[in-house]
Amino acid sequence: MSADTDSRTDVLVVGAGLAGLACAHDLTARGLTVRVLEASDGVGGRMRTDHRDGFTLDRGFQVFNTSYPQVKSRLDLRALRLRPFTAGLLVRGPDGLRRFADPTRHPRDAGALLPGRAASARDLAALGVLSARDMFLPARLIKRGPDRTTATELAAAGLSQDIVDAVLRPFLSGVFLEDDLETSSRVFHLVWRSMLRGTLCLPGRGIGAVPQALAAQLPDGCVMLESPVAALTDDGVLLADGAERTAPTVVVATDAAAAGRLIPGLDVPGSRTVTTYYHAASQPPLREPTLLLDGEHRLLNTCVLTQVVPGYAADSRSLVSTSLLGAHDDAHEAVVRRELARLYDAPTDGWELVARYTVRGALSAMPPPHPLTRDCRTAPGRYVCGDHRATGSVQGALASGARAARQVLADRTRSGAR
Repeated sequence: MSADTDSRTDVLVVGAGLAGLACAHDLTARGLTVRVLEASDGVGGRMRTDHRDGFTLDRGFQVFNTSYPQVKSRLDLRALRLRPFTAGLLVRGPDGLRRFADPTRHPRDAGALLPGRAASARDLAALGVLSARDMFLPARLIKRGPDRTTATELAAAGLSQDIVDAVLRPFLSGVFLEDDLETSSRVFHLVWRSMLRGTLCLPGRGIGAVPQALAAQLPDGCVMLESPVAALTDDGVLLADGAERTAPTVVVATDAAAAGRLIPGLDVPGSRTVTTYYHAASQPPLREPTLLLDGEHRLLNTCVLTQVVPGYAADSRSLVSTSLLGAHDDAHEAVVRRELARLYDAPTDGWELVARYTVRGALSAMPPPHPLTRDCRTAPGRYVCGDHRATGSVQGALASGARAARQVLADRTRSGAR
């Protein structure tokens, strides 16, 4: 076994996802020497983008929310070249296509929200009250509210089962990657608030541009790729190749499953799996940057990504993203294509399957009661962070990384370390 003796390292961060990058940034900004050990060949964790055959392929359908406080404080949004989705959605159900749009951002679509078209007057009023509350109530008060399932919360807000099943369930299933609305109501309100206050976008170079921008803020040589960690040791970490890297402080910033393997006894939440298919079509089946939902719950959602960011395809073809719950292989593609023909009301026979991504552990389960933040300290000199320690979101990952950095710095101050 060989040990790292080439330089003094104050902190080893295991994992170059958003949490690990945020933690490393905050620690290096305070003068500490940090090494980020990443098992794969790039930064980002689950937030990665592949560029293949002229297509920009995010590893699973993802969106970027501009309203998150951590996002606004850490990133130059202009440099990401963000392109927005429509502030609304379409739902294909047994009774046809319904359009839901934010009338404050799309006044010309306000007619679609007239009672009886998209929903009943009572449901529209109840949804308006809920949205106004989340939009304007301070976040600290939302966090103190009672925690129950989202399904229970929506019923308590006066929303009928019709609008829940026809619209809210299809939409929220894609957000929380679960079909029973069992996610914490406090998490729901915070996510709903962020969507109302921000804009859902995609970076011009793909979702992977976000962690790349964070990594670019770190000192040269800080991130070490293809350096999988096999175990934590008394003096640091043991790499998979048998080498040991030493540091008095180790922060585990991996996904929940990997964190559980490295830190025995860690409380690891359940996880959600999602599969995304990418198809190339000669013509766009929908000529707007709008998310299309399946009101019959066979698929989660679909979108013509090149209507959002034309550069997602290098040629004139349209790139269509479609997601569904669970793990599926290429053999299931024929079923997906048939459902897409129903959703878009357009032939899909000539579409080409470009790629398929199954993302296991794409999101942690967040049933109530769900702690919105957790202590990052697991033992003296040992810490853990990630969205599984907060909320399953970009904000949750970044905030957890920042919290871990604060705890590391506080502990070093108490111990007299410089």
